[in-house]
Amino acid sequence: MFPAVFLHATFMWLSFSADARNVNFPPVSGVERSQQPLANDDGVDIVTGSDFSGLMTFANLPYANCFTASDMDAYDIAIIGAPFDTVSTPRRLAFMAVTARPGARFGPTGIRQGSRRMSASFGWSIYTGENAFMSWAKILDCGNAPLTFLDNTVALKQLHKAHKVVSGRNANAKEKSSIPRILTLGGDHTYVVSGPVFHTSTIIEVPCHMWRCFQLPVSSLEFSQNGGITQEAEVLKPELLSTTLPALRSAASRWGAVSVIHFDSHLDTWDPDVLGGGLSQYAGVNHGTFLHIAHEEGLIRNSSIHAGIRAPLIRRKGDIRNDWRCGFDTIKARDIDRIGVDGVIKRLKERIDSTNVYISVDIDVLDPAFAPATGTAEVGGWTTRELLSVLDGLEGMNVVGADIVEVAPIYDNPGETTVLAAAEIVHSLLTLMVQKPVKAR
Repeated sequence: MFPAVFLHATFMWLSFSADARNVNFPPVSGVERSQQPLANDDGVDIVTGSDFSGLMTFANLPYANCFTASDMDAYDIAIIGAPFDTVSTPRRLAFMAVTARPGARFGPTGIRQGSRRMSASFGWSIYTGENAFMSWAKILDCGNAPLTFLDNTVALKQLHKAHKVVSGRNANAKEKSSIPRILTLGGDHTYVVSGPVFHTSTIIEVPCHMWRCFQLPVSSLEFSQNGGITQEAEVLKPELLSTTLPALRSAASRWGAVSVIHFDSHLDTWDPDVLGGGLSQYAGVNHGTFLHIAHEEGLIRNSSIHAGIRAPLIRRKGDIRNDWRCGFDTIKARDIDRIGVDGVIKRLKERIDSTNVYISVDIDVLDPAFAPATGTAEVGGWTTRELLSVLDGLEGMNVVGADIVEVAPIYDNPGETTVLAAAEIVHSLLTLMVQKPVKAR
């Protein structure tokens, strides 16, 4: 009985299978057909299309190694990464410190990561109607400047040389902008100061207030091992390292002293004698004093301005007085609640007027709710929308250079809130640079 039933079932199954092969199914729709594997893949495009393929550059822009001595195609705006952050070096050679959390050396990579959905084919702003990636300006991503993390003094020379080489190339559209402009991805605002380095390889500390050390002549000075001045020796001028200062030096060499719009929660014009200088002659040079020193070097004009300031002061009145002396006016973070975005834009434009301007954006100008991934966060900051609206309102300014700094991706959330905001800020800065070509003096 069982064998007969089994054989009958097997026969019926085989018959059904044979009939199934002859069933005519309904036509396949166009959508379904596009999802089916192609028998011939010759027509598949693997050159264009995905924003997530190939090497990661900012907004999928073309990459070029702009730091080599060899000839290369001309460009108008170069994006440079400055992966600099806290390192340890002998105290007699260098000192560098951030006042809170380190990690900004990974900022350039994080900002590029946040821009991976941007591209020239998908870059038209719904607010400005501009597409910075499809304009008269040829924009390249030059990658990161080769900054060693083992020696601050070497990293200093590398960053200075990188800016010098990149800004010294030929512009692509010379009839509009005579030399290339640079937008730097930081990296932090911190400085390194190297002690006097003798050609005899003797390292000697100089007893002086740190910022005044920059007034020392670079020719020959006389020092002794105990700090006294006894014999002639050729020394190198003490130097600074930061994301912003080499850029300001480069801009000033091309356009003369510039006004600065400084978006930040901190003044960053503290007198080195006040912030850190009481600890050692080196500690006074840090990411809270760099604008003070830039003023002392004559790099910036007395028509500069802060925006978004809210961090506490060290001195009740002295810090503000020194800030005025350095040529800065201030828009505090809560001023935007009183005068609005339009009021902030008006004050910035009135302050800068028609001068050449360098725009430096510290990501901590934003509230930590919108940019948690930074070293020295301060509550009560601007929203991302407010900052972007202010930047869009600066159309027509002579922007000769810009940077965004203090992005430390390790502190970001899974949604990448900070790096997404930073990438959009860079997009706005590029748009400003494209809107108004600037010729060198």
